[in-house]
Amino acid sequence: MNGRFVRVGETVRAKVELTINGAPVEALAGDTLLTAMLCSVRHVRQSEFGAEQRAGFCLMGACQDCWVWTADGERLRACTTVVEAGMRVVTTQPEAQWSNLAS
Repeated sequence: MNGRFVRVGETVRAKVELTINGAPVEALAGDTLLTAMLCSVRHVRQSEFGAEQRAGFCLMGACQDCWVWTADGERLRACTTVVEAGMRVVTTQPEAQWSNLAS
């Protein structure tokens, strides 16, 4: 595992499978999406202002650092969203959201 977080406790909860950017990820029931992501990868998303990678900031829903999207384009705050089986998450805003710029 190449995650930023390493799980040391509560390892007996039921496993939940989801995908992040098309890659399969395994989380535990009750995990937030941010926990699942940082146990599997080293960052949550790319900064829209530069080449920096973002990993969440406040971890409690007060900042704007952990926004991700479902594959259908719904915006989610990773730190307050509980994982669900079959979830499909992307870390860059789907282009469908920018249709007004495609003209």
